Amino acid sequence: MRQADFVFHEVDRVRWADLESLFEGRGGPSYCWCMAWRAKGAEAARMKGPERKAALERLVRDGVPIGIIGYLHDEPVAWCSIAPRPTYRPLGGPVVAGEADEAVWSLVCFYVKRGLRGQGMGHRLLEAAIAHARAEGAKVIEAYPVDPDSPSYRFMGFVSAFEAAGFREVGRAGSRRHVMRLAL
Repeated sequence: MRQADFVFHEVDRVRWADLESLFEGRGGPSYCWCMAWRAKGAEAARMKGPERKAALERLVRDGVPIGIIGYLHDEPVAWCSIAPRPTYRPLGGPVVAGEADEAVWSLVCFYVKRGLRGQGMGHRLLEAAIAHARAEGAKVIEAYPVDPDSPSYRFMGFVSAFEAAGFREVGRAGSRRHVMRLAL
């Protein structure tokens, strides 16, 4: 597949149905609806799939950035959760003096349909996420990837992909997640 075959768009009200189709398709992340890092406090543990879906849809309806969706020949095939850091609960990244919190965008999740995995779609998705955040005025992108042998959090991406894209490690969040940043 050629790079030109893929296009990426911000998820908004118009594209909500495409995200819904992608998440509810076979193997999709309909159990979490990418709310694991957005829900706060007791809400995070209490919410189930349908409640998470409704919460994410409310964010979209309210105009809150939630991420980008990737298309192959007009079919939704990939997702990346990238949005201003304040739209998530604390993820373990540093607070830097003089840095506006809204200027830091967090990249917390990737999903690619099974048939397209292992074909470079994750790298394309990362490139598109960086371009999207830059276009929206982000000054820094913060990510929380894991090592390839990690038994969990693999949906957050792998350290090597972020290193290849120019991110540098600035710390750890828990025992598995690396905190990596890219200045734009």
